[in-house]
Amino acid sequence: MKLLVDAGNSRLKWAWWDGVALDGASAAANADVDFSILWKNGKNVDTVRIASVASAETNAALAAAVRARFGIEPTFVATRARACGVRIAYAQPADFGVDRFLGLIAAHARSRAAVIAGCGTALTLDALAADGTHLGGLIAAGPGLAQNALRGGTARLAAVPAGRVVEIADNSADAIESGTWLSAAALVGRFLAQAVRTLHDPPELILTGGGASRLSPLIEAAHRIDAELVLRGLALLADSGE
Repeated sequence: MKLLVDAGNSRLKWAWWDGVALDGASAAANADVDFSILWKNGKNVDTVRIASVASAETNAALAAAVRARFGIEPTFVATRARACGVRIAYAQPADFGVDRFLGLIAAHARSRAAVIAGCGTALTLDALAADGTHLGGLIAAGPGLAQNALRGGTARLAAVPAGRVVEIADNSADAIESGTWLSAAALVGRFLAQAVRTLHDPPELILTGGGASRLSPLIEAAHRIDAELVLRGLALLADSGE
């Protein structure tokens, strides 16, 4: 049994992998996690794989929790130039987030072209050809981070509360909420349109990340949500022997 962990900037996700299916997928905000009690009542495992874009302090706490619970050293997965049939576009693999790398692996397992939109602290976009060639992508602030930047950098907006998403807002709360979420949706649409022009096959649009369910109603194009995309890629890489 393997324990797979996806440590993001703001959320921690994990699941058990028996070689057939992910089991018990769970998530928690990093700030709310007591690493010392993680998996106390979980299953016995022989391998722990961690994909992390979190801080060094978070990684150290995770590694200590794994050692305390299972008595083994976890493996922190790193981005590679190629794996599981995927070839990333970046000349320097270390510059490409491991969460995006694993998302590409999971998407490629379906043997079709794809656009992946990861909506979390950052909004990441990647285009993947059916043969596993990564064309590249974009990174922007996620809606929550964009809102924090507006409130932190603009005196008159500092105390504006959360609002609703509307097409045309008549108050600052709704204007900030709508501007940031609709901007994210518009960028996804623009990137998808460019991918359609570039790729030979119509790409599947996949939304993932903590904000995927909120972004979904704002996306006009056909798409699906895969909340466990990174964990699926981690499972595939773990089983590949690469």
